[in-house]
Amino acid sequence: MRKVLIVILLLVLGYFTYQYFETKNEKRNQLIEATQLIEKEIKNVGKLVVTEGSFAQVFTYKDSKQIFNLVEANKKALVVINAKVTIAYDLRALETEVDPENKIITIKKIPAPEININPDIEYYDVSQDYLNQFEASDYNKIKKRVMASVKKKVEASELPSNAQNRLLAELANIYVVTNTLGWTLQYNATPINSSQELKSLLD
Repeated sequence: MRKVLIVILLLVLGYFTYQYFETKNEKRNQLIEATQLIEKEIKNVGKLVVTEGSFAQVFTYKDSKQIFNLVEANKKALVVINAKVTIAYDLRALETEVDPENKIITIKKIPAPEININPDIEYYDVSQDYLNQFEASDYNKIKKRVMASVKKKVEASELPSNAQNRLLAELANIYVVTNTLGWTLQYNATPINSSQELKSLLD
């Protein structure tokens, strides 16, 4: 009878030992799977988020030159600009840190927006005196003036806001996955509990 009890106790002990390690192994596998899923989602987000817009502008370029303080030589042109503008976040430069043990995803750095301006410049009603003709320096001045003017218009437009909304939509994918899996998403040391909180941190 005593031997039977010992056998039963050993079987029970063996069963609970098996269950303990099986449960522990299952939790470890779940953690590994969750970590891999989150890392995959972060890689999926790592793409360019682009907002495009077009801007048009017309202005007159004029330049005068005094020749020996006797003659004034002039040149002018009507300049028409059609510029294509893109605002992009290169999320391949997004810096994140995954802490599987504490189930924390930390967004450490979000790249700054990149404003790219591609102007198409056309010249009309070009007139120039023989002693003051258009040169490369004139076209450089015009392009510099165009770039500064368009950039100012872009910054005052809705494009930056639209680009940030696109960025938030991409980052929200990480938040949804981490929240579903019971992980915590934080920006530097600040926990993020909603997409709205993420937006307030970026503003």
